[in-house]
Amino acid sequence: MSAQATQKTAAQLIVQALEAEGVEYVFGIPGEENIHFVDALKDSSIRYILVRHEQGAAFMAELYGRLTGKAGVASATLGPGAINLQLGVADATTNSTPVVAITAQVGLDRIYKETHQVVDLVSLFKPITKWSELAPSVQALPELIRKAFKTAQTERPGAVYLAIPEDVESAPAPGDLAPLPLNVVRPQDPSAAQVARAAEVLATARRPIVLAGHGATRAGASDALVRFSEKLGLPVATTFNGKGVFPDDHRHALGAVGFMRHDYVNFGFDEADVLITVGYELQEFDPVKINPNRDKKIIHVHRFPAEVDDHYPVAVGVHGDISRSLHALGDAVHRRFTMNGTGEKIRRMLREELEQGREEHGFPLSPRRVVADIREAMGREDIVLADTGAVKMWMARMYPAYEPNTMIVSNGLSSMGFAVPGALAAKLACPRRKVLAATGDGAFLMNSQELETAVRERIPFVVLVWEDGAYGLIEWKMDLELGRDSNVAFGNPDFVKYAESFGARGYRISSAGELLPTLRKALADDVVSVIAVPVDYSANLQLTDKLGELTGPF
Repeated sequence: MSAQATQKTAAQLIVQALEAEGVEYVFGIPGEENIHFVDALKDSSIRYILVRHEQGAAFMAELYGRLTGKAGVASATLGPGAINLQLGVADATTNSTPVVAITAQVGLDRIYKETHQVVDLVSLFKPITKWSELAPSVQALPELIRKAFKTAQTERPGAVYLAIPEDVESAPAPGDLAPLPLNVVRPQDPSAAQVARAAEVLATARRPIVLAGHGATRAGASDALVRFSEKLGLPVATTFNGKGVFPDDHRHALGAVGFMRHDYVNFGFDEADVLITVGYELQEFDPVKINPNRDKKIIHVHRFPAEVDDHYPVAVGVHGDISRSLHALGDAVHRRFTMNGTGEKIRRMLREELEQGREEHGFPLSPRRVVADIREAMGREDIVLADTGAVKMWMARMYPAYEPNTMIVSNGLSSMGFAVPGALAAKLACPRRKVLAATGDGAFLMNSQELETAVRERIPFVVLVWEDGAYGLIEWKMDLELGRDSNVAFGNPDFVKYAESFGARGYRISSAGELLPTLRKALADDVVSVIAVPVDYSANLQLTDKLGELTGPF
């Protein structure tokens, strides 16, 4: 066999570099300009997941990255294929999730001129990524791929983009080119001076409160957060994105903050004079909702400094490994705070609302009943993805989460349509856990074609479609602010037949008592299933009216 016949191609070099990074899956759709890359994957240890829309591929890469901490990889062709990736890529960046998006591009021999399918993809991706670049040569590939993964995975994580010109991808690779060795950025201890200053703030605090965000989940700081709370006697709330990093059944848990109205948990912040934010990022939740008068002292505990915001005046920033920072701060504070009755009342009100849902037997089902039945059907470590819409509002504020990343929302970009493709990736990332995508009928049909991907690839999960025939959250907002709604209603297919047409199982709920046993059966069957549950959203305005009438202090 000649040397030319055995010479490694650039496409094979790319795949070797991905293997060196520990990549297990590439989600994508091939195109004419990257067939060599897709072909090289066939002979590798990496499983190529052929999807039905590039947007789905990006969401899959995002959820894989969110659950594993390793960059998920999305692949597409040039032009329209690459552009279709952009929503999921932007969602990943705004949700601080590592993703590497790799697409084809026209050859270097014609990229400089007006030609078929030429779009400046590097410039298009630059505003929605941490880094965006084009590979100018085969020789640059090992460095570019190593940089892509290092940039995506380093705090604050996010998406990166790499364009591979067609003539670079198909070129021979010099024999001495090989993937670069991995160098992992290690977290550091916090500054002793920062810890001492934070301890001084807490020494004179009256009612401090902890707000934990998604960064605490990424850092694996759940255990340290629980110990910190217990040692100092501090109540802990989470953002929607941080749900589960502090268990909702802990006696210090206040639930999640982020609802559109002044919710129960907000009264805990009203009484606080010091906020200890742990892994919190402003994109998760606007700080004006918890510090409207700019009068609270803020201790910012994270791997990096806080974003500047008028309602987030940081008194002390404790920067370093979050667990180590919490341990150091806990050791430096020589007092224990006394929990007042506010926390217990907040927990009791949340429990009562969930219990109320279990006793609501009307049809269509109340959102509270749906949330209660989902919680009953899922194990502590099972994963629920709540798509954007009214579903997210009900799930994020009511669904108790006990482990990190077991109730997932998009709160950075709040993209609709992520839950179905995300559920597929969640099952790949955590194959031993049950996975449920809770989605409205509007969001479901945005990426429901990925049911075929799941069936073909034999990746089981359950989709629970909350059916109301409208964009329910927008209808809720219109009714709340305008007193009427318009242009939100639509029709739906028969979701049972729709699911069955893909080879999935379909169920339709016709009474409140059917939901829980149907959920349990679908989750136990370990196949792809779709459950359509009609939902009565008259509870939306009832909830916001009730919250609007609440007065404190508790």
